[in-house]
Amino acid sequence: MSKVAVVTGGATGIGFETVKCLIGQGFKVAAFGLESSSEFDELDALFVDCDVSQLAQVESAFEAVAREYGASIAALVNNAGMLSYGDAVELSESDWDRVMAVNVKGPWLCAKYAIPRMQKSGGIVVNVASVQSFVAQPFVAAYATSKAAILGLTRSIAIDFGPAVRCVAVCPGTIDTPMLHGALQQASDPDAMLAELNATHLTGRIGKPQEVGELIAFLCGDKCTFITGQAIRVDGGLGINVGGSKN
Repeated sequence: MSKVAVVTGGATGIGFETVKCLIGQGFKVAAFGLESSSEFDELDALFVDCDVSQLAQVESAFEAVAREYGASIAALVNNAGMLSYGDAVELSESDWDRVMAVNVKGPWLCAKYAIPRMQKSGGIVVNVASVQSFVAQPFVAAYATSKAAILGLTRSIAIDFGPAVRCVAVCPGTIDTPMLHGALQQASDPDAMLAELNATHLTGRIGKPQEVGELIAFLCGDKCTFITGQAIRVDGGLGINVGGSKN
């Protein structure tokens, strides 16, 4: 019998690649999101409309998964997230609240409804955090704070629900996703910004969504069941060098 996985933000970017990797490992996958895509519709997966910051929608989404695949869940990937620019002074209260609602409250709510469905047979929660859980760039006060908070949630879940449930944080560097494309569109010189981003990684390039998805799928499998409570960076060495760049 196939194991069931839920991936939030599963129709685009890292989430979409994670869904594909999990399907490749034999999981039945449900993706939560605000809208699907033609690419996602081609996958053998369930899409559920869900704003992860809303308790009623999260509860309803997990009920939809149970109707489709049964009550048990083996893996939850908390990938949905958003970015809002601004420092601690200029950031609006509404922007701060929305980032915290999606990036922190969302993973908590999904874990709240997924963990009881894991405890009998065992499972894993993978929280997609960020390299900015450890280091930060200018003008992303809410985002950096939210991603640091995810590490605390990860440790708490691992402690409170082990050994039946493991919890791991995956911390990507700069990845070629729609979120990045949105940031590039706001830059005065997108090509220069992309060149700078490539240079700040010791690999000399930004990452691909599938490189993160493959790590997440591996963590959800049976070959790393001794890993829990940890934050694993998949960031091309970003932040290792003083100044953040090899140049």
